[in-house]
Amino acid sequence: MLLVEGEVGGKKYQEPFSKGILSKSLIRAELEPARAYAIAAEIEEKIKSEDKETIAITELIKIVKEKLEQEDPDLAKKYIIWKEIKRSEDPLIILIGGASGIGTSSISFELANKLGIKNMLSTDMIREVMRKIVSKELCPTLFESSYTAAESLRTPAPPEFDKVLLGFKDHVETVSVGVNGVVERAIKEGISIVIEGVHIVPGFISEELLDTPNVHMFILTLSDEEIHKSRFYSRCRQLWARRPLKRYLKHFTPIRKTHDYIASEARIHHIPVIENIDVTTTIDSMIEHILAEKQNRE
Repeated sequence: MLLVEGEVGGKKYQEPFSKGILSKSLIRAELEPARAYAIAAEIEEKIKSEDKETIAITELIKIVKEKLEQEDPDLAKKYIIWKEIKRSEDPLIILIGGASGIGTSSISFELANKLGIKNMLSTDMIREVMRKIVSKELCPTLFESSYTAAESLRTPAPPEFDKVLLGFKDHVETVSVGVNGVVERAIKEGISIVIEGVHIVPGFISEELLDTPNVHMFILTLSDEEIHKSRFYSRCRQLWARRPLKRYLKHFTPIRKTHDYIASEARIHHIPVIENIDVTTTIDSMIEHILAEKQNRE
């Protein structure tokens, strides 16, 4: 039996070589499943032909990289980036923000799947929990959508302030208490998690938490308003979605205001802003940024 040797937390381990596990990692590097399994089988045969009973994980990764470079250098690069992140012993806590309809939930799902992160949380869920423990009388904006929060403001907005953004900021400030709490807990317990939603806004998330190694924040945008609007048509066509299209379209202007505000705050606080046109490009940008941050800290 061919064994793979590695080290985790200073302790050495051995485990059987598995074509299935190797092919899954190749698929995460965006190789077609059939080709991924074929390459895994070829690598197994290569190692066996050298009469080796064990192989170091670093040597195995080198062999895979060389094989992928023959296929496509970009695939080899993606595989190495993915392996570097996966080999980290520290938990990954990823925050993904953006206005309603930008695609934070779908990107979060794809990114979590790519990185093997099992825990995901929407800030809408945090908001729902907070609604159970905070009364409407005490915090009326919490019981509105992020883009309609202004409608529940008790004090009229001064002429020099934008009412939509005033309500939005009040709404986000409240939910951010819960978001910060989840991040603190994840850091303390060493739990990898992806948290997404409109309430992930730079300036409202604790700077101390964001400075913690392996905590990463991203903001998604869509510069083209028509593409943004089309996302609402797409999401509301899904059978599982119970979100009324008319409500989104009615409030599209306020939604765009929150979109521009979140993006501007991201630039002020030096948070990566990613134009979310293509899923693959967005995911690749995030993973490359995570690896670059990891290398900078080292």
